[in-house]
Amino acid sequence: MLLKYFYDSKLAHASYMVGCQKTQEAVIVDPGRRIERYLEMAEREGLQITAVAETHIHADYVSGARELADRVGAKLFVSDAGPQDWKYEYVSGYPHQLLTDGDTFRIGKIEFETMHTPGHTPESLSFLLTDRGGGAATPMGIFTGDFVFVGSIGRPDLLEEAAGMMDTAEPGARDLFASIKRFRELTDHLQVWPAHGAGSACGKGLGAIPSSTVGYEKRYNPALQFDDEEEFVQYILADQPEAPKYFAVMKRVNKEGPKILGADHHHEMLSLDRLDDSLSDGVVLDLRATDAFAKEHVPGSINIPIEMLSPWAGWLVNYDKPVSLICKPEELEEAARVLHAIGCDHIAGGFDASAILGSGRASESYETATPEDVADAIRGGDVTLIDVRSQEEWDEGHIEQATHHFLGRLPDTIGQIPCETKVVTQCRSGARAAIAASVLQSKGYKDVTNLTGGYMAWKQAELPTVHQQPASSTA
Repeated sequence: MLLKYFYDSKLAHASYMVGCQKTQEAVIVDPGRRIERYLEMAEREGLQITAVAETHIHADYVSGARELADRVGAKLFVSDAGPQDWKYEYVSGYPHQLLTDGDTFRIGKIEFETMHTPGHTPESLSFLLTDRGGGAATPMGIFTGDFVFVGSIGRPDLLEEAAGMMDTAEPGARDLFASIKRFRELTDHLQVWPAHGAGSACGKGLGAIPSSTVGYEKRYNPALQFDDEEEFVQYILADQPEAPKYFAVMKRVNKEGPKILGADHHHEMLSLDRLDDSLSDGVVLDLRATDAFAKEHVPGSINIPIEMLSPWAGWLVNYDKPVSLICKPEELEEAARVLHAIGCDHIAGGFDASAILGSGRASESYETATPEDVADAIRGGDVTLIDVRSQEEWDEGHIEQATHHFLGRLPDTIGQIPCETKVVTQCRSGARAAIAASVLQSKGYKDVTNLTGGYMAWKQAELPTVHQQPASSTA
């Protein structure tokens, strides 16, 4: 048997290739949309990808299951365990097998047995793997998807938080508690292969280690230490990270079936005479570094540096409008891949950043200011300070005169921010606040300043802060 691990650090997403070397077949478990990496690995190992196994309908990235089925004829092994609202709608067009609790399937000499493990989502499955070709009679590991992570478990509130399905969080938590009971009954030596690592919004406190064992998680995973259901429900529903708005889009896309990109999919650099139409009819993202954008940029564009594109584009981009990218030509395909991975498929193309700067179209800028300068402005009463950090960061401590507008929801709350005075944006270090400054300017706020160094610089300057217990905010 062959087991290969693939990790997309931008999405904190893990996927796997399991190959039977005797029959030269392979299955991909929870594939991402960039399937070339699987095809290249299969060719390198002399295997043919004949199947895809998916633990659930994912909410945080576009699945590559349909792309593999379409490109190489892979058979789909997907859940039929959830309610009618969460059935796959596209699989009838491809070879497939619908799975419920206790079902088995084989790829060559390798056997997979399904466990229905609802809670994160109603249709969630886990796959127990047994290497029959190696003479094993019992499983060696379990693919847990978004059920059990290293040091955490999948959150049960995503349907409510991201998809707007009210009154599903608490029932999901109770389902999760029952699923955990089954997990605890598994043999300690089983390896645990989850679909996410540290940084994913699918749970809280995920570990950065790629795999674990059932025994280790039983002993050290905080979420597996509860014997009382009510205490568990209270624990698992508290302090979950913000659920990006695009998660609701992903659930629908992966249920209905993602658009097939195809082997020759690519994007083109655009001539500058199309820039005005892109600004008026779509979204223009400038992928340059924040300091370069602050110095000069195209009015109406939004700055998301390319290394921050994955966590923030899904919050800030209108998926119903075409997206154009201001970037270096060699960055275009990688940036487009990131956007495709989170379901942003309407990509018009790219504008060469150097050509933009040379054309004189980058006619807008914004200022930066030190904590001392901002403190003086606050005392003068001629500034509006907005803190764009998360609710958890805000509660831990903030500048007293600030108002809270979480960056991800800034497009929704921006109307609450007065435009008559200077607006200062602030986060922990200045990076998220720079994105916020660009969002404000794109909506007509012209007198915008970014607090250099953010909250950390404010504290280092020994300027006053306040602590607040968790409460509702404007964000």
